[in-house]
Amino acid sequence: MPKAPALRQANLLAYLAERPTPRALLVGEAMGWRGGRFSGIAFTSERQLADWGAPFAASSLHPGGWTESSATIIHGVLDEFELERQVVLWNTVPFHPHPHGKPLGNRAPKVGEIALGKPFLEQLVALLEPSEIIAVGRIAEGTLGDLVTGRVRHPANGGATLCREGLRTLLG
Repeated sequence: MPKAPALRQANLLAYLAERPTPRALLVGEAMGWRGGRFSGIAFTSERQLADWGAPFAASSLHPGGWTESSATIIHGVLDEFELERQVVLWNTVPFHPHPHGKPLGNRAPKVGEIALGKPFLEQLVALLEPSEIIAVGRIAEGTLGDLVTGRVRHPANGGATLCREGLRTLLG
């Protein structure tokens, strides 16, 4: 879709505008191909955008929009506690790292990519001044260092239950 980058940028700007003074910042690893790659927002798929309605818009041509398991888990807990607009979701790597030649795939971010994203993360923390900074997974925890006030298991690869339980404990 030719306007996809502009749609993703508009989604992110609208998302941040709705959360000017968040209670918490949840920081993950990197954008997933079924989530942030098409929504522009960490831990958020096009299905969440559809639920939110305007001004949010999908940027793919996938019928019904993409859905991502991690996004469903994170937003499920936020919805459970009615915290959707009190939490900002972000990643240590604010873009989608993928295997060479396979844009519809995920790979672990490289050290240089994590280093590239760190100044953006630090600036976001300084701007938002959240009272809680929760690392979702080890990469986020290592990148955030002393800024972390809580840590939960990343929901991918069998971590869904522990992630939900950890978020419920920290946010509930």
